[in-house]
Amino acid sequence: MRHLKFAPSWLRFLIIFLLAMGILFRFFNLDGKVYWHDETYTSLRISGYTINEAKQRLFNNLVIGGESFAQFQGVNPEKSLNDTIMTLAKEDSYHPPLYYIIARLWMEIFGNSVTAIRSLSACISLLVFPCVYWLCRELFNVPLSVPGVAIALMAISPIHLVYAQEAQEYILWLVTILLSSSSLLRAMRLELQDKHEPVKQRKRPDLFAIWSIYAITLAISFYTFIWSGFVAVAHGIYVIVTAKFQLTATVRTYLLASLVGFLAFMPWVTVVIGDFFQFLISSDKTETQQNLLPIFPFLLMQLSRIFFDIDLSLNNPFNYLIIPILLVLVGYSITFLCLTTNYKVWFFVITLIVVPALPLILLSPGSIQPFTEAYFIPSYLGIQVAVAYLFATQIYNGSVLRRSIWHVIMALVIICGLISSRVSSQAETWWNKGMSYGNPQVAQIINQATRPLLISDALGNNYGNVFSLSYLLEPKVRFLLVNNQKIPQIPDVFVDVFLLNPSNAWRETIEKKYRLKTDIVYSDNYYSVWKLIKYPKLRQRNISPNNKLSASL
Repeated sequence: MRHLKFAPSWLRFLIIFLLAMGILFRFFNLDGKVYWHDETYTSLRISGYTINEAKQRLFNNLVIGGESFAQFQGVNPEKSLNDTIMTLAKEDSYHPPLYYIIARLWMEIFGNSVTAIRSLSACISLLVFPCVYWLCRELFNVPLSVPGVAIALMAISPIHLVYAQEAQEYILWLVTILLSSSSLLRAMRLELQDKHEPVKQRKRPDLFAIWSIYAITLAISFYTFIWSGFVAVAHGIYVIVTAKFQLTATVRTYLLASLVGFLAFMPWVTVVIGDFFQFLISSDKTETQQNLLPIFPFLLMQLSRIFFDIDLSLNNPFNYLIIPILLVLVGYSITFLCLTTNYKVWFFVITLIVVPALPLILLSPGSIQPFTEAYFIPSYLGIQVAVAYLFATQIYNGSVLRRSIWHVIMALVIICGLISSRVSSQAETWWNKGMSYGNPQVAQIINQATRPLLISDALGNNYGNVFSLSYLLEPKVRFLLVNNQKIPQIPDVFVDVFLLNPSNAWRETIEKKYRLKTDIVYSDNYYSVWKLIKYPKLRQRNISPNNKLSASL
């Protein structure tokens, strides 16, 4: 790989430009997109309140304003950092506490706003760039070409921009994956180097310190996201296979370091063990109504979103054009990597792509939950490393025609990434907002009303969506939240009354009690919004019911 050691000047300037654009997009319009269902749960955990405590104070059949939600959406004087950890242990144990601890400390400094909490993820995402540089240096042993191209691709990758602007732990998980993987490769390389150097020339590295770094980064990864266990399995498979299934000194040291990392995570394992099997089925925070997606179209869509994403639906015809092209690019990149590098290089990338994704595919017979897209982050990383290697080896080597072709291909990938980032930065909602995707549209409908009242219960995804809507609705909007689908006591002062995702039985009961009719004003795959309508009394007995005029309450 000597021809890869130094990148030409134009490539260096391109890398710097794309890195600058990626940083700009990460911090632009942080509060522009809907603060969705799962993010409101993040803020609830940070606040230190449990779901039951929030329900008791808010879902009590009383009219409240949007300001009532603030207490449960960030740092408050009633709860401490210990309460944050305890609520995770009690109600959300499959989400380890590291990110939430950092987020609470961050919000104590910068406040509880959407911009403040999302800026934490944006800042953490900046650590991805030096970490991916380190990983590529350890894999390919070149100072700039492959690592630089990898940094450029990840800077403008739409999939990474999504997690860099979301109040969840996934971008921190990516950083820990990079750190643990890089430290593992470095420890193995230095140990091998130490064995092969002559005794007189040997500068013995501190292998204990090197393997300790791996154990620490592995433990940090565990405390960030529990799916790190499968990344650790990928590391184990890589170490054992490259050692040719022999119990070498490297394998023994790796097993010891991994054991230390796992033992450091044992305090939380004792908390999560009771919920682990439930976690394998679903990591959703409540019993929500989820729509299953066909697994292979979903995977192809996620693959395309690594490089191009303008929030297309799964059934959009344009996908039939863009997905095959990107699938060929990724397939060729992985094949080229396998044919032109040492097996220790390509096998690491393959295990990183396949092993963490395989349980998701095997546990999802024919369909998959849409919220699991973040679980494929190790696979996204491996794919991008393979594509970066392909571009770095092709754009300035070979014949003039070959270089020109690859210049065009890389330029198109870069343009797709920049267009995707530009579109995403201006959007109010995006595909990753899941069950809250339509909340901006719902908020617009309710905000247009004169004196609106929003009625809902705490069942299904209603709880999180009510919190999400509270960020979008104007101060004039009032909430009437009930528990266990009790019949609400609707005050006469409200002109427009809306029901958020009521069950048919509950909606019909309300209609009968108030002698009203309900008209649906919004509906999507996750929930619906209804408006209460009444008819004026008939002035003459012979007026036909078909001539009745409807009016808002």
